Amino acid sequence: MRLALLGYGNVARAFAHLLEKKHSAYPFRIVGIHTATRGTAYNPAGLPLEPRFDPAAATVEEFLDRSAAEVVLELTTLNPESGEPAISHIRAAFSRGMHVITANKGPVAFAYRDLIREAKLAGVEFRHEAVTMDGTPVYSLVRNNLPGVKILGFAGTLTSTAQLILQTMREGKSLEQGIEQARSFGLAEADPWFDIDGWDSACKTAALANVLMDAGVTPQDVDRKGIGRMTPDKLAEVESKGKRVVLVSRARRVDGRLKLRVRAEVLDRDDMLAAARGSSTAVLLETDLMGQVAVFSMNPTVEQTAYGVFADLVDIARSL
Repeated sequence: MRLALLGYGNVARAFAHLLEKKHSAYPFRIVGIHTATRGTAYNPAGLPLEPRFDPAAATVEEFLDRSAAEVVLELTTLNPESGEPAISHIRAAFSRGMHVITANKGPVAFAYRDLIREAKLAGVEFRHEAVTMDGTPVYSLVRNNLPGVKILGFAGTLTSTAQLILQTMREGKSLEQGIEQARSFGLAEADPWFDIDGWDSACKTAALANVLMDAGVTPQDVDRKGIGRMTPDKLAEVESKGKRVVLVSRARRVDGRLKLRVRAEVLDRDDMLAAARGSSTAVLLETDLMGQVAVFSMNPTVEQTAYGVFADLVDIARSL
């Protein structure tokens, strides 16, 4: 299958390395890459890992037309205010009969209900495994392995950066040192306060609710408070009582209404959501037929996110 990449940052490059490693079994090829800063590259025979970029295509639409790809990978940076221009990129691909995979949280957090409807009308597939837990199967788990199950709610620690910052502060280090630790692992957003203030968790909460609970919400619908007021002294005091502070995302229905929130919660230290160490994340799904189903991601890296994109690609190829 011919692939076109929008964006060529850390995830896209890790994905390209993964494709090269698995090429004999999965002969996909990247025929076009379009970036905001480096330009555009094309090669119908397949681009190398370090392509030569020419001047940028005038529009994404022009890039898609010239690439003649079958699958578009939307791997641009998140806009936490609206999800654009990634949403428009995806619609442009749908209108050209192209399947889409995204690792960008924005389209799923802001416009999932419309996008999935538009994909069906266009007769194409839309996948997004990597938007929430760095490629760890959550959406595909429900879609492929829990037939007939209704998701009633969920609770999760969804932001690796917040997890790592809190762990660093439990060791007596400052918030700023926690941010630097997250940056050294390649986890922090360009603006780390996006993670600290809970916006990353709010986007992921909205995405989970939209896909698994047909919520039709945006991150602005999530009641949000982050970890910016935490200090090493506060965390030490909580730890001394056998408790632990964790940034938790929750979704539940109350009197028929869906309630979504992100909070720094004080949990028992043996609570499942408090047990994850380092940058590990977890989500606990409440279901009607399977009770509670938990998924963990242990100290994920950009390679896991790239694998989520790869798994979506294989899933689309198998469905055709």
